Amino acid sequence: MILSDRDIKKAIAEGRIKLDPAPDFATQLGSCSLDLRMGSEVKIFRHSKVSHIDLRDPQNAEKMMECITITEDDPLVLQPRDLVLATTLEWLEIADDLVGRIEGRSSLGRLGIIVHGTASVFDPGWRGKPVMELGNLGVVPVLLYPGMRVCAFTFEEVSSRVETPYHLKKDNKYAGQENPLASKLSEEIARGPRGKDHV
Repeated sequence: MILSDRDIKKAIAEGRIKLDPAPDFATQLGSCSLDLRMGSEVKIFRHSKVSHIDLRDPQNAEKMMECITITEDDPLVLQPRDLVLATTLEWLEIADDLVGRIEGRSSLGRLGIIVHGTASVFDPGWRGKPVMELGNLGVVPVLLYPGMRVCAFTFEEVSSRVETPYHLKKDNKYAGQENPLASKLSEEIARGPRGKDHV
């Protein structure tokens, strides 16, 4: 069941959803969602520095990306067909009996801006700054500014409190992230199909 505006406020008051900085309900709370804002750190792909992506190379993802800081005077210019990783301004913690979903905002979607490629679910027990996979499907560059409302979160109750929250999972890749981390798929590949390290 998706939480309504009143249930989102109640979950925040009870500490089942924690946000820092605290949201401004007047501008960020929708009927069943909560808008989060764009952070200032962005990871961009250095297309000219790499010939390909090797999923077995743990350094490949980091080598092909560069972290930049955006400001009000120097915003992100999201070019057509471009993909960048960015965090929200807010640190988010989700209780062990809730799941969060990140969605795009309609006003940005109408300009061709998407906020996630596939990773929309934030598991129960998530802690960190949510990372967005920002893309421009349009034909015109779009400027994105830090602090602007860029995505919407919805929250749902799961059937029961999970046994292992995300931040306690042994093999979690992104718990506690404070900046946009590059893909850690190479760690999964190194462990092999049964989850054990290759010798």
